[in-house]
Amino acid sequence: MTDNNLDEFRKIMATGKLVEGEMLKTFHKLSQAALKITMELNNKYHTEEEIVDLFSELTGRNVDKSFRLFPPFYTDCGKNIKIGKNVFINACCKFQDQGGIEIGDGVLIGHNVTLATLNHDENPKDRQNIYPKPIKIGNNVWIGSNATVLQGVTIGDGAIVGANAVVTKDVPSNTVVAGIPAKIMRKVRA
Repeated sequence: MTDNNLDEFRKIMATGKLVEGEMLKTFHKLSQAALKITMELNNKYHTEEEIVDLFSELTGRNVDKSFRLFPPFYTDCGKNIKIGKNVFINACCKFQDQGGIEIGDGVLIGHNVTLATLNHDENPKDRQNIYPKPIKIGNNVWIGSNATVLQGVTIGDGAIVGANAVVTKDVPSNTVVAGIPAKIMRKVRA
């Protein structure tokens, strides 16, 4: 996929409008490319430098050398992930990134976290329709193990998402959220 096509894909996904037709074919092509890269990433040992290189290839963007990842890692696209500096992603995370995932600096993501940017139409006869919305994670956020963050959510700087939380709404900066659905528990202790 050329840079122009990739930019066009990212612009279309940012609209949040129904995905159909030719864009579904693009989804399939990107998924196949992501499967190839994640199979390489997940099925043999790689140095930290090699992981940065593979993640840069996966995202189609230069990933900072401070990035750390413990494989395995799963995504069904890869090309709509943007990673800041000093980001750590623990093992078994799953990113459904077609709608866009932006991760700020200093973010910690625990084991088995799911970030899901797509949703389906509620009407059974239109259930195959896909709607993208981005997930934005601010700086110095900590997302606990097994948490799920759903489409359209913004997590503010310094926030903490508790283990096993299901985040369906925006999280204010410097707050701790937990539960299903996630609710504000308190302010972050400074």
